[in-house]
Amino acid sequence: MQFNPAAKSFEVSIRIFTDDLERALSQSNNGQRFMIRNDDKNDPFVEKYIRRAFVLNDIQKKPAEIRYVGKEQEEDATWIYLEIPFQGKLEGYQLRNIALLEVFEDQVNMTNLKFASDKKTFLFKKGQTVHML
Repeated sequence: MQFNPAAKSFEVSIRIFTDDLERALSQSNNGQRFMIRNDDKNDPFVEKYIRRAFVLNDIQKKPAEIRYVGKEQEEDATWIYLEIPFQGKLEGYQLRNIALLEVFEDQVNMTNLKFASDKKTFLFKKGQTVHML
């Protein structure tokens, strides 16, 4: 998650093992089977899932706008790309990342944040799904 000052937005790249993403999509869609491929018809399902799982809340706890850019496969992983328009300071903002937590009890998600000269890493797991930025 890196801030692009020229675009005034965060550019987000999320890497998920493809089989884990397919399993999560299946669980969140009544057992429907998913096969993730580049340029396939599953983008709306991937977008819906990631919008629920990855949320940036402002000071009033209102979710920030997220633009789904797309996804691409790389060997056994799927990259999901998002843009989050942003202006101002991060103070008081919250980041939630619950991707795959409903699938794996021991799932840990790592998010690297780069904003101006600050670099931080946050770990998300059951019991710790939100971090203050």
